[in-house]
Amino acid sequence: MNITEEKAFIDLYTKAFRRCFGSPPSVQLSEAESKHFSNAIQEQTGLIVGWKSIKNYSLYILEPGSAKKENPSLATLDTLARFVNAAPKTDELLRKKNESHYPYWFTHLENSRNLTGLRSIEKPATTPTYPKILLMTISILAIAAVFSFYIFSQKTADFNEDFNQLSEDSLSAHGWILRDREPVYWGKRNFKPGHLTLFTQEGDNYISGNQKAHINNFLFRETVSECFSTEVLFTDFIPEHNWQQAGILLTEDTLPNSKNLRLSLAYNDFFGGYVKPGEIIIQAVYDDGDPVRKPEELTHMTLFTNQPANQQIIRQNLAKSALRIEKTGSRFRLLHASGSPSLFALKEILEKEIDFSPKYAGVFALKGFVPETPVKPVRIDFFGMKKLDCN
Repeated sequence: MNITEEKAFIDLYTKAFRRCFGSPPSVQLSEAESKHFSNAIQEQTGLIVGWKSIKNYSLYILEPGSAKKENPSLATLDTLARFVNAAPKTDELLRKKNESHYPYWFTHLENSRNLTGLRSIEKPATTPTYPKILLMTISILAIAAVFSFYIFSQKTADFNEDFNQLSEDSLSAHGWILRDREPVYWGKRNFKPGHLTLFTQEGDNYISGNQKAHINNFLFRETVSECFSTEVLFTDFIPEHNWQQAGILLTEDTLPNSKNLRLSLAYNDFFGGYVKPGEIIIQAVYDDGDPVRKPEELTHMTLFTNQPANQQIIRQNLAKSALRIEKTGSRFRLLHASGSPSLFALKEILEKEIDFSPKYAGVFALKGFVPETPVKPVRIDFFGMKKLDCN
């Protein structure tokens, strides 16, 4: 590729990445993420871009100075452009028959030229002089030092999010990553000022039957340290139907069904054939990532039974509610609080040793794979992470 084509390719890959993951690329993709990206492209376009190529592209995009150059085929470039532009689904035979001139890629390339003004023949490369090389080297080292300090400080600093700014640019600048974007409900995230509003849409990170594991509009970020606490504060979230829930999800990878620990405020009305009133519960579930073993329910604590006499008490106590997970080494503490903010005190639910080193923490809302359960808004007032001493 020449310089113009390379710039157009980088722009195209970045847009395709954002369409799949909801945020611009920031780290090299893992194998699981690359396969997810490849599957998303195939599901929408009907065409295939191999996951290994996608993984290599992610490294190339993030390290443009790498000695290894990528030279994607015209078919791959056109497929990425089709994905970005939500083109009608096709297959290789139909494309070869009707669109062998790869119109989506060349349209993107032409638009890129118009935006950058790169219409003329590119200037030949000139050999830099020694002073220029020295100056460039010093500049690169200085930038690298500043960047490394920034990344280190961001990784180890405590983090608080009050959700006053909910534009995608603001969330991305704060380190948030969005997965499985569902645009209708994501567009309503600013429903209550000063809150992030998620919705208990159909989905789950635990696979049920032939369903595909996913959590719509799952918002997460990197953890701040090996040992940390993370906390979420809800406003007026009262789950009322099976399995409406919201909470904190810790994961080992950026896929929500990787090795994970989930703590949630949820509703349960399944009692194995017994007839009992539904209940609002605190539930913790751990999945060690083994596809053969089922996830383990670590705790199932009833807060309230859903009876008419309890409705006012439920509303009062869940006007504000909080969940917290603390990790020190392999020891995890799970805590919960609800009620008047003036009397807010977190109570320990469970303390347990788990061989688990989460790299990401996020907030979620879901209702499982139960189509008849209504979708309910979940208003999140605050999310925080704090570095803890591992000793």
